[in-house]
Amino acid sequence: MRTWSPEVRTRFREHAATLASSIAAAHGLHAEVRHIDGYPVTVTDPDETDFAAGVVQGLLGDDAFAHLLDPLTGSEDFSRVLERVPGSFVGLGATGAGRDPATAPFNHSAHATFSDDVLPLGAAVYARLALSRLDVLARRSPVSTDRSPS
Repeated sequence: MRTWSPEVRTRFREHAATLASSIAAAHGLHAEVRHIDGYPVTVTDPDETDFAAGVVQGLLGDDAFAHLLDPLTGSEDFSRVLERVPGSFVGLGATGAGRDPATAPFNHSAHATFSDDVLPLGAAVYARLALSRLDVLARRSPVSTDRSPS
């Protein structure tokens, strides 16, 4: 099961067991529902998403960053990181030349095509994100440059 929030996931668990048991009982049967936790919901931090957008736009231009209008329900191991550290799940668009990303086949479609031309841009974006984050951290916690003996 994939949900968009931990609260909905909890409610779904409760209702799924009730629903399955009720349907089974209506047919003179018994149902047992077991949940096996997979990945948690991937929840990005709005401030971190804004930070990433600023970095991408500063590097590649204002049109280079697009917020997803609808959440994705994909299963993602990065969700475990985001449970502990504020961050943002940033994807790299690789739609082939002449294709509109809004109407192109989804990644897992047999009709999807990808352009390797974006790989250097992706590397540049992730490097700039790292350097920008280090710059922010350095400004928050200045390191003493005084090298005189104590």
